[in-house]
Amino acid sequence: MRAQTIAKLIGVAILLFVLLIAIASGSYVVQPGFRGVEVTLGKVSPVFKPEGFGLKKPFITTIVPVLIRQQTREIHAPCYSADLQQVNMELRVLYRIPESSVVTIYQNYAGDPFDSLIAPRVQEALKEVTAMQSAEQIVKNREEIKTKAVASARLKVGTILVVEDVVIQNIDLTKELETAIEAKMVQEQEAAKAKFTQQKAQIEADTVVIKAKGDAESIRIRGEALKQTPAFIDLQIVEKWDGKAPLVVNGSSTGGSANILLPLADLEKQRANSR
Repeated sequence: MRAQTIAKLIGVAILLFVLLIAIASGSYVVQPGFRGVEVTLGKVSPVFKPEGFGLKKPFITTIVPVLIRQQTREIHAPCYSADLQQVNMELRVLYRIPESSVVTIYQNYAGDPFDSLIAPRVQEALKEVTAMQSAEQIVKNREEIKTKAVASARLKVGTILVVEDVVIQNIDLTKELETAIEAKMVQEQEAAKAKFTQQKAQIEADTVVIKAKGDAESIRIRGEALKQTPAFIDLQIVEKWDGKAPLVVNGSSTGGSANILLPLADLEKQRANSR
């Protein structure tokens, strides 16, 4: 009886253990940011599993998680410019797998989809864009190069994956090319400085000419005013008068018509000195 009881207990324990394994095998949990691909005996279900808890056929069905969050990868892209200069670029590619492509990518593409789908197409797009620009233009028009490369890469990849952005982290040129570009930029800066100095001198010269013309025109107008209005002289005397009464003295002992205007104070000084 004891042996039979022990055997029954062992049997019950084994049955419970199998049931626990079956329950665990018949359920799954898809973590946030993932989608599940259902594979039953080698057959892939066309519908992905959303995140959360779910049930599946125990032992024969597997749920494979596929990440759909935005991911970032770095790649190296050696290129050649239009003037046959080697340009090495370090890129950071931002991409993600859309929900509609989760099953297709798992079923039709092996390995990491970035390595097989995105990296080679981004490199190809970048080579096509840089081949149309000189090395100097590539350095100067960095943002334009990136924009064109992203647009071309998206067309090449299609809708199976989403290329969010491409960041050009670094552009490496040969030392000789860097020296030549730097020397050219220095020459351009010096030429721009010389041109600015020349323009400044021309503006100053033009200002002097304009001022001279203005002064001449002012003198001409005053002369015309004096001719047309003799009383204008009296007005000028009144404006310049300091408030002291003047004295009119005959400037010629022979009875000439020239007169001298002397202040009264000066006349008193002359009289005092003569005494």
